[in-house]
Amino acid sequence: MQRYGNMLDEVYRRLHRRRYVHPDPLEFLYAYDDPRDREIVALLAALLAYGRVAQILRSVSTVLARLSQSPAAFVRRTSDGKLRVLFADFRHRFQTGKEISALLAGVRRTLKRHGSLEACFLACSNSREETVLPALRSFVGELNSASGGACGQFLPDPAKGSACKRLHLMLRWMVRRDRVDPGGWRGIPKRRLIVPLDTHMHRIALALGATSRTSADARTAMEVTSAFGKLCPSDPVRYDFSLTRLGIHPEMDLDAFLARCTV
Repeated sequence: MQRYGNMLDEVYRRLHRRRYVHPDPLEFLYAYDDPRDREIVALLAALLAYGRVAQILRSVSTVLARLSQSPAAFVRRTSDGKLRVLFADFRHRFQTGKEISALLAGVRRTLKRHGSLEACFLACSNSREETVLPALRSFVGELNSASGGACGQFLPDPAKGSACKRLHLMLRWMVRRDRVDPGGWRGIPKRRLIVPLDTHMHRIALALGATSRTSADARTAMEVTSAFGKLCPSDPVRYDFSLTRLGIHPEMDLDAFLARCTV
């Protein structure tokens, strides 16, 4: 892994730029200056980030258009019943409006109890923990409980051993702050973040020797994070955006990069 450090830095310098964000649900976060709005947008955009990218962008846009200019204010004042009516016709692949409205109802109760999603996450955290995983388990547990357990698989459970790519993506967006990730959550050290392991990142990690595991599960995500952490201990997900561009952005060539890794 260490021998690829210069190549990874080259990819980072070239691709870690906002011009390469589209098409990516991350782009929706840029329209919200208030972190209290942005964290809700990040949660929704990340949880809807599966399937064809065009469909993802349409679905996120549809949901956000119904939440007014301030999603946080809207969620705080909107009842469960009104949320169910508002999203009754919504569908994104396996997810229905019922699960969206249940999640938002849970967010409202969480905001009432903690003040913000960040405050809830911090209440679930312990300064002695090496990664965000224990806090994420508790955070999801709180949201699921506040939602009455009605979110189904829309809200993945880290305790079940999956990589939970979408939740770790949300954390990357909200914890890191640079020209790509807008940040907003200041109480969580980025050194605790875990790589959002998807198909593209898994292929890259295998090629780089960051893991030999063929299953893209939580254990593999931790192995990959540990490998990248040796290159950048303070920011193990530093390369995530630029590397995933290779498999997502239409101008990039992932196969050419993977071929370089075998030389």
